[in-house]
Amino acid sequence: MSTLSTLMVAPAQVVRGSGILSECGPLIAKLGQRPLVVGGDRTLESAAPFLARMLSDFRVAQASYRTDCCETSLTQLHQAVSDHSADLVIGVGGGKALDTAKLLAYQMKLPVVTIPTSAATCAAWTALSNVYSERGAFRYDVGLPTCPELLLLDYELVATAPRRNLVAGIGDAIAKWYEASVSSGHSSQTLIIGAVQQARVLRDILFQKSAAALENLGGDEWREVVDASVLMAGVIGGMGGAQCRTVAAHAVHNGLTQILASHSMLHGEKVAYGILVQLRLEELESGNALAVAARQQLLRFYTQIGLPMTLSDLGLGEMSLIELRQAAEFACQPQSDIHHLPFEVSPQQVMAAMVSTTVPCRRTEPTARKLPTAQTTSHSL
Repeated sequence: MSTLSTLMVAPAQVVRGSGILSECGPLIAKLGQRPLVVGGDRTLESAAPFLARMLSDFRVAQASYRTDCCETSLTQLHQAVSDHSADLVIGVGGGKALDTAKLLAYQMKLPVVTIPTSAATCAAWTALSNVYSERGAFRYDVGLPTCPELLLLDYELVATAPRRNLVAGIGDAIAKWYEASVSSGHSSQTLIIGAVQQARVLRDILFQKSAAALENLGGDEWREVVDASVLMAGVIGGMGGAQCRTVAAHAVHNGLTQILASHSMLHGEKVAYGILVQLRLEELESGNALAVAARQQLLRFYTQIGLPMTLSDLGLGEMSLIELRQAAEFACQPQSDIHHLPFEVSPQQVMAAMVSTTVPCRRTEPTARKLPTAQTTSHSL
């Protein structure tokens, strides 16, 4: 008897282009007439000119998710949906705003539209919401039954975001390869092979185009990198599904969020640092030559575009040993994605890796640990 398998591959409709929001009112009307627009206070204010024409014919209410996608905010937003008799949720903003909007819509059984205001994450695409505490510490994620009904990517709106947001989005997106190639690189399943290979292609696009994109914000390469970070990264998660997993990079991110001083750093910045920690763990475990070469390659790339490479780069150079242990222990919780590594990991090993992400790279001979099969390539190629 076959097992039922469901993939949430993509939003029902994706519209992208410059200035497209002003033309999308009819698409919104197919989904509802009384939208509740959810975002942060500052984002809602700055995005208002871009949304005005699109929403001019609707009965619109706005609600702030405050500071995080957390249970308290969601409870307050439930009331906002009821007070407005909303029949549609529109999320506007970065990852936390979009995760909040998606989860709110799911809980209230409403359709959702996502409008990213930066390329910092692929949250506009995915059927997933991360839930944090009121103080910004990661708690758990929620898999959603569908991707958004509509994703509107307006390059003119995204171009208003700081350069730093795109750099962070590159860090978040490039992690797809380093995590998927470890967790799923040996799979014989067609769609997972496709997802892992797409992650490799995504990595190569970011290696090739990121520097030029950051030198010419709004230019052709910039658009390609925005598409890679927002859309292609989402494709990989949708195609690979739950079996194409995150690994140590996101687990380290989740651990770092337990430290209050880390909250000034963006999601993708912490994930990018987490990739280096993951590669360092692989090196420390077995002297893996592929991980050594990959870390060396990433250190050059991070230097070029300005991604953090150390705890000091994350503003955590003064963190205490107790805080370091707290982050490492959270990253190593029994249900953590870090355990998708092909070897056991302890908090002590994570702590050692976290403080040695930039140690000189030494090439060693590959170990006997099984490497990705023919359908994948190594970390460093």
